[in-house]
Amino acid sequence: MIMKQVEDWMNSDVITVSGSSTLPDAYWLMLDNDVRRLLVVEDGVLVGIVTLEDLRRMDPIEAAGFDIIRISNMLANLPIRRLMTKNPKTIAPAESLVKAAQLMLRNKISTLPVLDGDELVGIITESDIFRAFVESEEQKEQGARVA
Repeated sequence: MIMKQVEDWMNSDVITVSGSSTLPDAYWLMLDNDVRRLLVVEDGVLVGIVTLEDLRRMDPIEAAGFDIIRISNMLANLPIRRLMTKNPKTIAPAESLVKAAQLMLRNKISTLPVLDGDELVGIITESDIFRAFVESEEQKEQGARVA
């Protein structure tokens, strides 16, 4: 039987950064760990989320003008708190996958940090929900073949 709660599908091995981490630090952390999202934590409290897409969308020309040296220096020192989404939508581990999917769809987001009270315990992404759906459908198909 496929479990239908967030806690059954979330990733509890969460990779986090502080708001003072720089853009290059966050970028390489994502690449090194093969993830597209980092949760931003300050003093043990979730304060934001930054995605690979956020980093790629940042317009250094607009931020620093056309001076290439200035752009390079600005990017090397740009703190993640300037790029992150503040106060991200979150979900509790005991909530249903359906509720998680609805929240993602309604807010046009692909990730939900999972909080048990104020404690960060995991992250669930659209990929986790897709996996749960596929496994559920595969089990239904196998059950239909047996019957």
